[in-house]
Amino acid sequence: QVQLVESGGGLVQAGGSLRLSCAASGRTFSTYVMAWFRQTPGKEREFVAAIGRSGGTTDYADSVKGRFTISRDNAKNTVYLQMNSLQPEDTAVYYCAGRPGIFFSKSARDYNYWGQGTQVTVSS
Repeated sequence: QVQLVESGGGLVQAGGSLRLSCAASGRTFSTYVMAWFRQTPGKEREFVAAIGRSGGTTDYADSVKGRFTISRDNAKNTVYLQMNSLQPEDTAVYYCAGRPGIFFSKSARDYNYWGQGTQVTVSS
């Protein structure tokens, strides 16, 4: 069982930056593909970014490419999401997710473990 705890959300003006962190419990963090999703009221959870077990492979949603960077530190059992040039449409609850194995997925249904979410609000 893996427990995930996100932090780092908040209120920021358009054009600003935030860095989200997701701390994982357990000794198997390095065997998980990790991802970030986001969700707004009334909408399905949306893929943002994913990172492979060693951190050498990443994937991004088109809407965040060039602005967001996902990274991980397996020694600290933590995955990060650096968000730059934030826009009001980035406003959402951001969730950290993990799945064992090596394959990436952009579907929330494929992830076994989830954090509680952290709110990101971007004002115009």
